[in-house]
Amino acid sequence: MKRQSLKNSTILVIGGAGFIGSHLIDKLIEEKAKEIIILDNLFTGNKENLTSALEKNNTTLYIDNAENQETLNYIMEEHDIDIVFNCATKALNYSFMNPANAFLTNVIVLKNLLELQRKKKFKTLCHFSSSEAFGSSQYQPMDENHPLAPTTTYAAGKAAADLMLQSYVTMFDLDAFIVRPFNNYGPRQNFTGPLAGVIPTTIRKILSNEIPEIHGSGQQTRDYIYVKDTVDIVTTLYSVIPPGDSVNITTDQQLSIEYIMETIIDEMNYQGEILRKPNRKADVTSHRGSMKKLQSLIGSYSKTDFKDGIALTINWVKQQVTETN
Repeated sequence: MKRQSLKNSTILVIGGAGFIGSHLIDKLIEEKAKEIIILDNLFTGNKENLTSALEKNNTTLYIDNAENQETLNYIMEEHDIDIVFNCATKALNYSFMNPANAFLTNVIVLKNLLELQRKKKFKTLCHFSSSEAFGSSQYQPMDENHPLAPTTTYAAGKAAADLMLQSYVTMFDLDAFIVRPFNNYGPRQNFTGPLAGVIPTTIRKILSNEIPEIHGSGQQTRDYIYVKDTVDIVTTLYSVIPPGDSVNITTDQQLSIEYIMETIIDEMNYQGEILRKPNRKADVTSHRGSMKKLQSLIGSYSKTDFKDGIALTINWVKQQVTETN
């Protein structure tokens, strides 16, 4: 299989103003893509994440919704797209507020893209799934054959989208594949409001003299990966992952919520208390991804040490909080 190179390609990134999406844009600029088209409805994305990217004359942002087939049709007519990266989603926490909508966003955006690909409007599709599609681990480390057993409608939407992609590949011989990141953290992650991630929320609370919180025992574990490692791995995988396949994106840094809090507290010299709250319903208790398949495809790869990644994230949140005050 010879896939068209990222270099000199016209690439559409759905959800490109978001946390992972905006870092992917920076990486694609580095990879010398010919033209980068970004589509984002700014539901959780932020135009400021693209400040440096949009200064490049080969980058275009459309603020619109990929759930609308007409929007995608228009972009395909205006630009001769080669490759699509689908990072569109609504945050896991949102599925507790609007369960049906969180599910449908994951499914409808991908359905729209697969229909366009089936009609030969572009060549290659890289779809971002989530380790949440697995639910809590039935065995560890979780490899790509782990059952899909989602515990939230967000995760159910991710699992349904994965199955849909694989069926389209089988039925229509499409060049589409799935990357499945485990828990990402780093600069540009949402740190305010109900959709914010635990790491940036904790940092913001300490900066704002609020009490940080642990829900449940704090022994729940997550497989954390620094966001820039994720996009480095995805762009390396791009040329070697077979159509219809899925690969875990992990650096196997399985850490408890308690350890994460301690790391942030130490780095920020926080001396105050920690609020203990009841466990969140449907919370995944344990996640550890197998790196075996990923390593078989791309060999060994470097990972950002968790403490270094936390220091970089703290600096970014500090900067944001200072600018808004």
